[in-house]
Amino acid sequence: MTMRYAKLIEKIETLPIAKQVEVFDFVDFLASSPGRTADSPALRRDWTDIEFAEMAMRQALRGMEDEPALYTVDDLKERWS
Repeated sequence: MTMRYAKLIEKIETLPIAKQVEVFDFVDFLASSPGRTADSPALRRDWTDIEFAEMAMRQALRGMEDEPALYTVDDLKERWS
């Protein structure tokens, strides 16, 4: 079993940093899923719509935290009240 972990780590280390972060985020998500504890086996269950939407949004926005804003309030031509 140790050999499989070593191979997994080896494969992860060959990935670009952005992909390594993605793997870590996914593993973190799996570990923190509701109904899952460190000492219990994973239970197969379907995601709720909210859980899936939250995960999808996290994945879609991943890596955008450090990007500069493209537009500011000064760029608005019209404001709705």
